[in-house]
Amino acid sequence: MTAVEFNELVYTASKSLKIPALKFTHNHNDANDLIQDTILKALRNRTKFKSGTNIKAWLYIIMKNTFISNYHKIDKRNTLVDPIDEGYNFNVSSTISFNQGASNIASKEIYKAINKLDKTFRIPFMMHYEGFKYNEIADHLNIPMGTVKNRIHVARKNLMESLKEYQY
Repeated sequence: MTAVEFNELVYTASKSLKIPALKFTHNHNDANDLIQDTILKALRNRTKFKSGTNIKAWLYIIMKNTFISNYHKIDKRNTLVDPIDEGYNFNVSSTISFNQGASNIASKEIYKAINKLDKTFRIPFMMHYEGFKYNEIADHLNIPMGTVKNRIHVARKNLMESLKEYQY
């Protein structure tokens, strides 16, 4: 198959990619970009196409793999790695707010709600919040691990109820 024949075949078959591209991206512009990337990759990899292969299926697989690769790139771009703290990953939202006033008010309300918790729930909750494992909390408070888990669960439920105005 000549390059011209292959190009015509790809062009004709690429029209069938619009609907699957929209299903992947949920956006017309992104779907068009995905189709364009797919066609470009298909043209670059012309030598890998075997005559008699279903061109639409071949293009679909290229498009699907391109979408998945792009998705992983975006996901990695939105993840920060803290090299000092043993490489912990933090997912970063594109809608981060740096309004310190609102944050300070919310923090004060959260600590007020925590301080209103009964001591039996507040202590295990705060220990867990500070990074202690369930078994460490159980040993420190001399109570069963199931009780620790239950108290932390109850504390979370109470906090969610008292702070429901801050939920999205």
